[in-house]
Amino acid sequence: MRLQKLACGLALAMVLTGCVNSPPKPDNPYYAPVEMTPVPNTQPSTGSIYNAATAMNLYGDGRAYRVGDIITVELEESTQSSKSNSTSVDKSGSTSVGNGSIFGQDLSVLGNPLSASLSSSNQFDGEGTSDMSNSLSGNITVTVHEVRPNGNLLVRGEKWLTLNQGDEYIRISGLIRPQDIDEANTVVSTKMADARITYSGTGAVSDANVMGWLARFFISPLFPF
Repeated sequence: MRLQKLACGLALAMVLTGCVNSPPKPDNPYYAPVEMTPVPNTQPSTGSIYNAATAMNLYGDGRAYRVGDIITVELEESTQSSKSNSTSVDKSGSTSVGNGSIFGQDLSVLGNPLSASLSSSNQFDGEGTSDMSNSLSGNITVTVHEVRPNGNLLVRGEKWLTLNQGDEYIRISGLIRPQDIDEANTVVSTKMADARITYSGTGAVSDANVMGWLARFFISPLFPF
């Protein structure tokens, strides 16, 4: 019976770990560049050659402000955190019942006096520390996917690098203000609101850094011991 329960537990762990998301692939539609609507070649009925869809502001500064425009995001991310906690709980108790007596005579069973004593002791000590430090630098060029009513720009994009041992990719999305874009259409990632930045990889090197499903089971909450 015990072996059957262990086998069922291992089978359940295999099923749960088999539900891990598959490795990401390039050309995710969410990060794909915006498909611009083709401009019709018909001449306006007014006879004017001006077209608002392709017009450029002669007095503008060249900054991106329309859907489909390209912006370069400079990645300057750095985080550091430290956490420490300690817990100690100690509880003990004891209860003792002496020999009972009736009319001055001790109560006994088969010559053994009636008495009882109980004692309990519980102790718990826990301690944990966590130190984390991360940094990310580089750049990625994205496209404007939406212009909000207040003028803020929603940008998204991804960059894939194919190496001899696998792929590395960067994905980013977030909101930026037109005022934070410099003359070269560049913005710092620390000025992005609701930023989502992903940097990871696939291939042999990435797989070597992944813990096996059985090891993950023994350190997961599913492990009963």
